[in-house]
Amino acid sequence: MIFNVELIEELEKLEPQVRSAFLKILRFIEKTIGEVVKREDFLELKREVEKLTKSVAELAEAQKKSEERLTKLEHTLAELAEAQKRTEQRLNELAEAQKRTEQRLNELAEAQKHTEQRLNELAEAQKKTEEELRQLIGEHKKTREQLGGLTHTVGYILEDRAYKGLPDLLKRDFGLGTIDFIKRDFIEISANRYEEINIFGKGKIDERDKWIIGECKTQLKKTDIDNFLNKVRKIEKVLTGEKILVIVTYQASPSVRNYAKEKGIRIYFSYELPLA
Repeated sequence: MIFNVELIEELEKLEPQVRSAFLKILRFIEKTIGEVVKREDFLELKREVEKLTKSVAELAEAQKKSEERLTKLEHTLAELAEAQKRTEQRLNELAEAQKRTEQRLNELAEAQKHTEQRLNELAEAQKKTEEELRQLIGEHKKTREQLGGLTHTVGYILEDRAYKGLPDLLKRDFGLGTIDFIKRDFIEISANRYEEINIFGKGKIDERDKWIIGECKTQLKKTDIDNFLNKVRKIEKVLTGEKILVIVTYQASPSVRNYAKEKGIRIYFSYELPLA
């Protein structure tokens, strides 16, 4: 029998189909040897079988290495498959995130649309408000002009009453013997510069001239007193001599009255003057 242990062991390492083919060949060889081969041929055949055994061993080793490489390849493919699975999962997550992003963008676009619509409405409302404000400003301007005219009218009425009523009051309170005049006038304080004086007059006490300088205010305030005193200072260099300072008004608070008294100003109220 040409089968030895080494050959059998090597055959066991082969794949079943390969091993079966080799066994058929060897059985055929063995059968043939038993019938026609001489001893010399048998020895030669035996050497060939040994070579075949060696080739089978080498083939088995190559098969083993191929299986190892195949195993590694299968492992690598498994890892790639797992990586691909994770990649697909990540892509699905990204796709879902993209979907949510697009949904959010659509919501923002819709909100922006509402905002723009609201802004347009506000702009239109602002336009109407500005138009109404312009109308109110125009009406307010007219009202102020009317009030200004009314204020001037009231002021002129108060001045006219003062011109009639002050002479007797000044004679009574300051001992004036005569009063030359009381009127509204402009005092030239420098070349082509004038200062308007509401109450401007002149009287005498024991032949001494007294200038009468006054102001009419519907409602007297401290600032009015300060402005009046500033006006008096401007005309001081033109109207030299003693002066009687008076202010005629409809009303003044106690603090304003005291302030006027401290500044040497006599206040007369409208109710002290004749109506006509």
